[in-house]
This record gives sequence, C-alpha cells and structure tokens, in this order.
Amino acid sequence: MTQSTFKSRRPHPMPRFHRWRTNALQAPFFLLWTALCGSCSLFFSLFEKSGRIQHRIARVWAKGSLFFAGGNLTVRGAERLRQHPVAVYAANHTSYMDTPVIFSTLPFQFRILAKRELWTMPFIGWHLNRSGQIPIDTENSHTTLSSLGAGVKALRAGMPLFVFPEGSRTPDGVLQPFLAGAAFLAIRAQVPLVPIALKGVYDLLPMHTRHFYPCDVTLQVGEPIATTGMTIRQADELTARLRAAIEAMLAE
Repeated sequence: MTQSTFKSRRPHPMPRFHRWRTNALQAPFFLLWTALCGSCSLFFSLFEKSGRIQHRIARVWAKGSLFFAGGNLTVRGAERLRQHPVAVYAANHTSYMDTPVIFSTLPFQFRILAKRELWTMPFIGWHLNRSGQIPIDTENSHTTLSSLGAGVKALRAGMPLFVFPEGSRTPDGVLQPFLAGAAFLAIRAQVPLVPIALKGVYDLLPMHTRHFYPCDVTLQVGEPIATTGMTIRQADELTARLRAAIEAMLAE
C-alpha cells in the first residue's frame, strides 16, 4: 500500500457502540486522567526546574491515555532511539493521540516544537510553558527563526528535540508536505535526524472527530540520517530524504 492509496480501517459511520463507549467511559476517564496528571506536573514544576519529574509524569499520562483510548501500541526499531545521545526526531502527524504515542515510546527527556497557539489555551499552555517546550509560529518568518534558534540552543545543550514536520495533522491520513524546520535544526546543531512513522494512530482518533476507535498502533523508528558536514543550503535536500524515509515506512 502506498500513501496515495491510503485507506483508513476506521468504520464510517462510527458504530453506535463505539460512540456510546467513548462518550460514557473513554472520554470522561481520558479527561480526568489528563487533568490529574497535568495538575501534578504543574505542581512539581514549582520546585523542580530540570523537567525530569514532569517528563516522568508525561510518560505516565501518555501510557494511561493510550489505555483509555484503546490503543494497542507496538514499537519497531526501538534500539535506534538510543543510538545517539542527542538528535532531532521527526514523525508524521496524524492525530491528537500522536503525542501520547511519542511520550510513551521515547525513553529519554526531550522537548517538543509545537504551534504557538497551544500556549494561549488554559491549562495546556501553562503546562507547555512550565515544562520547557518550544513554541513556534509558522506564520511569522521572524518568529519562526527565533523559535528555531531556541531549538538549536537546546540541542547544543544536550537536549533531544521532537518535531512534526508537517506542521499540523493530516485531514485524510495521507502524508502532507514537510516544512524544513526539522532539517534546519539538525544541520545547525550537527546532530542526526531520526525519522519516525506513526501507523494506525489516525484510525484511533483522526482530525475533526471525537470518538475513539480502539485499534493497533505502531511506532516505527527509521535509520538516523547523519548531518555532519551539511550546510543550511542542504535543508531542502535533507527534508526530502526525511519525508521519503517516513513514506517508505508507512508503505511497508
């Protein structure tokens, strides 16, 4: 199957049982769990500035969130996640549940580049700010460069980064065009760029839906792409290699 012939396993319309289960059980538990973990994270952020405790709480939240959503996670190529002490990790963006999948899997503390709009949301924005995540404004080139600069600084300080190169979730499950931010970060910091393919997460909770569809999801880690000796002029070339690697994993 190629990305151009992608077909979701999610039934349409959603069966009444799945809608009832989401509304009566899964969504309430998911929201309560998120509020509980988020409150704990905010509390500990008042005393602990390194982010280690917050990251541990985020991992607990992520695993619980997948459980409540009905996502059965399989990880392939996990050994590549520890191949380099610092790297830029980049994955396709398919669902609200991509973030729990990522936090459940990456076995180290990292920072995420996320849309600046999230920082304006009550509670979510507070948590993102207190946990040291990096906001990025894709509509303002000056602000984008400033945000990327903060990302490069974090990488050079030894903190891995995670990026969704598409910038936003896919509306139909098909891989969207990639922005060059991930490649820019990896080249500027001279660290590897690691492709990650998320499969099945779109079926779990795609864009513009509010009902979970319990299913198998897979996170597959590709071979790291070295950037040593590359220059910013090669950012588009590296972005194309990244997208091709993720597309190939999705097509397997």
